[in-house]
Amino acid sequence: MANETKLSIYRAARTIKRKDNTLYNALRSIYEDSIFVGEISQLWPQLPLVANLRCGLWYNPKFHSTCYFKSTDGHTNNWSFNTSRLNFHIALLAGQKGGCIIVDSTRRGKRFPDSMSKTIPIWTCVLNRSIFNYLNKLSNADASLVKQDSNTECNSHDWDCSLHLPLWVPETEKAAIEDRLEGWTKDLETSGADIAILASCLKKPLRPLWISQKTVIWINEVPDYDSWDFTPIILVSASSTSGVTQHRTTSEFSWNYIPGAGDDEESWARGLSPNLFWNHAYDLISTGPDVCNQKVADIVEKDRVYRARRGQDAPQITVKPSISESSPCLDPLLCSDLSNITISSSDEERGIFWLGSTNLALGSSQIAAERSSNVDCVLNCDQWPISVHHQEAEAYLHLPIVSSKMDRSSLFNNLSSAVNFAKSNLTKGRTLLICCHDGEDISVCVCLAILISLFNDEGSFDDGKSFSETGITKCEMRRRLVYVCKFAIKARPSRGNLKQVFSFLNSEVAKV
Repeated sequence: MANETKLSIYRAARTIKRKDNTLYNALRSIYEDSIFVGEISQLWPQLPLVANLRCGLWYNPKFHSTCYFKSTDGHTNNWSFNTSRLNFHIALLAGQKGGCIIVDSTRRGKRFPDSMSKTIPIWTCVLNRSIFNYLNKLSNADASLVKQDSNTECNSHDWDCSLHLPLWVPETEKAAIEDRLEGWTKDLETSGADIAILASCLKKPLRPLWISQKTVIWINEVPDYDSWDFTPIILVSASSTSGVTQHRTTSEFSWNYIPGAGDDEESWARGLSPNLFWNHAYDLISTGPDVCNQKVADIVEKDRVYRARRGQDAPQITVKPSISESSPCLDPLLCSDLSNITISSSDEERGIFWLGSTNLALGSSQIAAERSSNVDCVLNCDQWPISVHHQEAEAYLHLPIVSSKMDRSSLFNNLSSAVNFAKSNLTKGRTLLICCHDGEDISVCVCLAILISLFNDEGSFDDGKSFSETGITKCEMRRRLVYVCKFAIKARPSRGNLKQVFSFLNSEVAKV
């Protein structure tokens, strides 16, 4: 009887949570929070607005760029500086523009996600320390170089290398993080990252600032970011931090506010992407909760048909039936298409990323379908085939590779075919575009395997000679990944796929 009571209480709590977390509540909460984000961005309109993937993308219709700082890298006793997520393009962007504004949000109970409380502060500190070390080495080699170089206006003696954390992080935790900074700095310096470019671009050290809906800002006393003695990385947590459910009412509808509503979109968005939401935001918000689900279904289906007619990846979006009819869940295999989001940035960020002079390029399958005429051959690693302009069979190869979460050996089993296809075409001097669903994970890992297998340290094609002589280590693989991410700024390779790449390369070494 006691077990039945406990179970019924658990079910009741779950039912209440599902009722609160409806699609309309999520979209309305995002819309309300986006007003705050817009107000903050107008305080410093010259600073570029950047979305921290993926949650941050929901909170503004237009972003200059995106970044990827994981909260798990800032979890207590799990702090990390990950060289596979360097976000160098954000540091360079901040250096060029004088700073930037990064947007993210978090669920109830926190003012800021750990990505903002600790991951980004660690990142800024490690980059600052690496620049400081570079400037010192430059000064020691030839003191006149620092004075003569007009691009390096900073002095290493004035360069702030301190760890700046928000006040709510305990001193004991701060001390524990500081103990690891030296090791992370060495990891960055040995990763092959171009610290020289960073040092020439940044005139002042990076420093995070935190703004939430509880932050008090006097509008008539907003400081000019140029007046600060650092390059500001302004971290905006979009959501309200009230610890209780907020029931809000307008003249037409009532709804429950959800903090961090943009998080975990597979569980609530029903195939709706940030781009689609903002294209139809007024209709979705104004029509109310009763018809919201049907409105979203119609929008998603129309977009799917539109993309299908253009020959783009357009799988049928289905909603799994659940125990409670009020809690539909999007099939993880058919999650919303992030590659379809329109981000306001350069043409390169929306197109094909060329890896220096290697003749290798990365992109999404959608981009490959639209621009395949710009390259000699295409290696498609998406689950779905695409229509390309090449007539020769040897110029196109489709390897249906799925995420490591779906199949832990899918990538490993296809890498040999990928490398052989690349080898046969690169030997003839052809250009090769490697694509996957979003151009951020699987295609990056395939490109990494090809780069290590067929190119030397200088990035020159040598038909695998260097690889057969030297083999591979984790340190070398990280260094090559940094090289890839230098050009493909949206690269977000997963740990599971990187493990498969390393296993494949080790197996190839054993064959030699």
